[in-house]
Amino acid sequence: MKKLFLLSFVLFSMSSFSQDTLRVEKSIYGIQTGLLGFWANNEARITDKIALRTELGFDFGVGQNSFNDKNIFILLPLLRLEPRWYYNLENRVNKGKNIAKNSANFFALNTTWNPDFLFITNENKDNINIIPTLAVVPKWGLKRTYGSHFTFETGFGLGYVFYLEDYKNETGTIGVDLHLRLGYTF
Repeated sequence: MKKLFLLSFVLFSMSSFSQDTLRVEKSIYGIQTGLLGFWANNEARITDKIALRTELGFDFGVGQNSFNDKNIFILLPLLRLEPRWYYNLENRVNKGKNIAKNSANFFALNTTWNPDFLFITNENKDNINIIPTLAVVPKWGLKRTYGSHFTFETGFGLGYVFYLEDYKNETGTIGVDLHLRLGYTF
């Protein structure tokens, strides 16, 4: 009887352990940078394979001022909510690969709001007209963790960007999400 109890306990413990290793992290905080901005984020587990990523940051933009033909640089604030489905956790574990800090491939629905306030620019703010937008972009990506804290992330998606104010009598445009980021998780 003792051996049966011990065997049951060991099997149950192994089963619980394996289920714990095949799920996204409960909560991860991180910072990232890329060629076009910098961001702070959190990924919170919703289910074993789905995490909700929330992100605050600044996207970098370059343009030309129509008033004086000067080049302008803008850091545009953003708020992003992005549910992510990490679909290959089990495959990575079976191949002996790391899934720490949600190191896996994912499908996501990127929802990003860029407001028309709190932007930073090298030009007089009165000469710049920012159109607030809401982007909804389904995308595919991958995230990898190196060491205990450093991350690499890339992704691509195609969706729609809605103009939240009148802009040339248009409601929006096709939006592309292409990102390549380096980061640090806490």
